[in-house]
Amino acid sequence: MRILFVGDVVGRPGRLALRERLGRLIDIHYIDLVVANGENAAAGFGLTAEVADELFDCGIDVLTSGNHIWDKKDIFHLLDSDERLLRPANYPGDAPGRGAGIYRTAGGTRIGVINLEGRVFMNNLDCPFRTADRLVEKMRQTTPIILVDFHAEATSEKTALGWHLAGRVSAVVGTHTHVQTADERVLPPGTAYISDVGMTGSRDGVIGMRREQVIGKFFDQRPTRFEIAKNDPAINAVIIEVDADSGRALKIDRVLEPVNI
Repeated sequence: MRILFVGDVVGRPGRLALRERLGRLIDIHYIDLVVANGENAAAGFGLTAEVADELFDCGIDVLTSGNHIWDKKDIFHLLDSDERLLRPANYPGDAPGRGAGIYRTAGGTRIGVINLEGRVFMNNLDCPFRTADRLVEKMRQTTPIILVDFHAEATSEKTALGWHLAGRVSAVVGTHTHVQTADERVLPPGTAYISDVGMTGSRDGVIGMRREQVIGKFFDQRPTRFEIAKNDPAINAVIIEVDADSGRALKIDRVLEPVNI
């Protein structure tokens, strides 16, 4: 059983890279389920229903998100109506949408996906550790294969959640910082882990944004409306191989796929 998790999709360059190359990745790696973080897919901030449909049409089965999911208000109705779109589960209970779901592969295997948001240097939300405990316990009654997208800033918080869930979920993958880390490994007794999957978008800027604007902001500290960088797009992702019977991860490999558009 192989799961492809795609790092934060940033704007049109990220979407075009997926349109160009995702199908090939699915075919050559025999992928059973594709999950991607889409919270920055619409012009770099938030997600729209139109952009979500575009990503699903590319071959993505489940879209996770994070703190920017609320940036475009027209996504709220889709959060409630489309089970393929998740927002972090540790937002208050009356927030639109859902934070977890169970999905079937083409072969009928059930895979659980949980979306969480960190609290260190981020929003003051419900505890992601306690939320994870509750959701994992319930989900394991249906399937042993569970993937967690932990959208968080601090690597310490991400690593802590990885060890906390080790042996109870198939994978804990970090998102949000847009920089792919080199610490992928399988935590005993079988949980794949990486601190950040990285970004699917332009490498010509600063975490997907035009570099001159970001550099200028560091100099003058004034509010700036960042725009998407356009050149040198690439797909950052991980491929997680899981034993379908036990849910234990066997392997995790990083993917860096430059795309000429």
